[in-house]
Amino acid sequence: MQSLNRFRCLSPASPCFRWLVSRGSCRKLFIGGLSYDTNETILKDAFGQYGEIIEVKVICDHVSGKSKGYGFVQFTSDDDAHIALKEMDGQSLDGRNIRVTYAHKG
Repeated sequence: MQSLNRFRCLSPASPCFRWLVSRGSCRKLFIGGLSYDTNETILKDAFGQYGEIIEVKVICDHVSGKSKGYGFVQFTSDDDAHIALKEMDGQSLDGRNIRVTYAHKG
């Protein structure tokens, strides 16, 4: 759980949020708590209603090919990503309540 703390920069008043904005990283969202059955098509369909998406990636185990339960969605605009984050965080997707935060380059 500690590794997820680095993604907690949701408040526009936080120094972390301002740092992400300055780096141009507010277009990419981290999506946690995904069902192992959620694929990139499902993720794109769920988030696509909030704006144009550049890339969707569900992270999978290299050996088994099964989802690790998290992924990323990258939008063309910061505003679309922000709206998607606000609307989708805590919502149910494929029977699981997902967590949505800003991703960052690590």
